[in-house]
Amino acid sequence: MAKRDYYEILGIQKSANEADIKKAYRQKAKTLHPDVNPGDKNAEAQFKEVNEAYEVLSDAQKRARYDQFGHEDPTMGGGGGYGGFEGGFGGGGFGGFGDIFSDFFGGGAGGGRPRGPVQGDDLRYDLTISFEEAALGTSREITVAKDDTCDGCNGTGAKAGTSPTICPTCKGSGQVRTTQSTILGSMQVLKTCSTCHGEGKIIESPCTKCNGRGKVRGTKKITFKVPAGIDNGQIITMRGQGEPGTNGGPAGNLQILVRVQPHKLFKRKDADLYLDAPITFAQAALGSELDVPTLGKPVKYAIPEGTQPGTTFRIKGQGIQHLNSSGKGDLYLKVNVEVPQRMSEEQKQLLRQFDGSLTGKEYDPKKSFFNKVKDAFNG
Repeated sequence: MAKRDYYEILGIQKSANEADIKKAYRQKAKTLHPDVNPGDKNAEAQFKEVNEAYEVLSDAQKRARYDQFGHEDPTMGGGGGYGGFEGGFGGGGFGGFGDIFSDFFGGGAGGGRPRGPVQGDDLRYDLTISFEEAALGTSREITVAKDDTCDGCNGTGAKAGTSPTICPTCKGSGQVRTTQSTILGSMQVLKTCSTCHGEGKIIESPCTKCNGRGKVRGTKKITFKVPAGIDNGQIITMRGQGEPGTNGGPAGNLQILVRVQPHKLFKRKDADLYLDAPITFAQAALGSELDVPTLGKPVKYAIPEGTQPGTTFRIKGQGIQHLNSSGKGDLYLKVNVEVPQRMSEEQKQLLRQFDGSLTGKEYDPKKSFFNKVKDAFNG
């Protein structure tokens, strides 16, 4: 009899992800388990099909081969195909399904493991700096509240001259195995040891300085460099400056989130600066040499005669240093022609004389605005 498609058995699509596969298996296993259907040979056969399908589809390599060759995988031996699921549930033979039973019952199928080194937690610090400090770089010293290894017990939590003892209940694993009756039969489940609360050790004489924690709360001053070119929202990572680890594990990291204050003149985009500068009508018409502000000394920049309002000029190399690089961005100077608002009668008369002297040839030889309006309405 030909084998059924594994995806069909679990009732899932071929595009199903790992979570979909696990969910489908969990639902099928609960309803088809022999302990739930005593004496039902059909349910038992379907249960074996479900387990076999999950064993293949939950393994990335097996699933890839199955998707390519189906049940006739040449890598599985002379006859091809995948073997059936043979692991029993009552005696602890779980095959590759320990994670499923951990989801069902809050424990695992394997034995307890001694607690190993655990890395400490990361810390976060929000640092506000000026626009210039971000662009040019700076050094800072900050004070961080954090735990530190207790010097009274060297982190053991036990009073000087004593040592923690291995928990007699879990033998140092931090877990105990119990037998639990479930809809799938009797299951062996791992739970956190209630004697040592999962620590695997007992401190009979706690250190008086840290009360058995092995750590004390305090503050630490940390000096570091803010690199030139850092931008708002970026993070500086200080490795090993976070909370201390446990059981000999390494300390966590300190994550410094940088907040950059806005500038009164400049706008920033990546490593480029943008600046709006007002100029007079005479400067725009006749051309002029401007003193352009930068993050360093002002630079001279000549704008040509006939410069139009809103024209943007690129001044190379006057932007911000690229982060972790020696190159710099550019400064983009946008000029805005200011119209005088308070003129004397003499100035107005001179301006009228100037306007009357214009022939139209002084402007760009394009169709004038008024001619365009006339064409539009006449059309």
